[in-house]
Amino acid sequence: MATRDLLNRLPAPVRWLAPPAVLLACTAGLVASWSGDPDVTPPVPSAEAAQYCRALDAALPAEVLGHARKDPSPASPYTAAWASSPRTVLTCGGERPEFLDDGTRTGPCVNEVSWGVTEDGDGGYRFATGLRKAYVVVEVPAGAYGNYADPLGSLADAVRSTVPTWDGKADSGCLDGTS
Repeated sequence: MATRDLLNRLPAPVRWLAPPAVLLACTAGLVASWSGDPDVTPPVPSAEAAQYCRALDAALPAEVLGHARKDPSPASPYTAAWASSPRTVLTCGGERPEFLDDGTRTGPCVNEVSWGVTEDGDGGYRFATGLRKAYVVVEVPAGAYGNYADPLGSLADAVRSTVPTWDGKADSGCLDGTS
């Protein structure tokens, strides 16, 4: 009861404005502590792969399915991102993803680029090229697009034109003419 008496002694405007002021302060604190999208650690490619990855970075589209390119921090020619919500991230020149060693993880062939695929554990998918001179990995989080493979159509042409296959021929996963 003592608290109620104390509150009643405060002027009415103070009593009315106190709860919104506290809520506003809490919201400001949360916004200030939120850093946005997490940083992406750029891969460290070999000299040959770095050359292909830099060319890929220059050829990547400014927009993927209506989402503008918004590269991650720290800036690197080996990473790219698009502002889908949540964002789609591409890395180039990293180590061979382990899931490519599993023959059951074959994914779609898009515009003559063959992709391996695995689930990311959070409802999204990771795609990777396996037959090219630099590994290109695309992370598509759950909810970013209507179909998890949709962004590959926007990225495959840039991959095909800048990162050659190991043998100089078409991706073997695309030889059935379904690309």
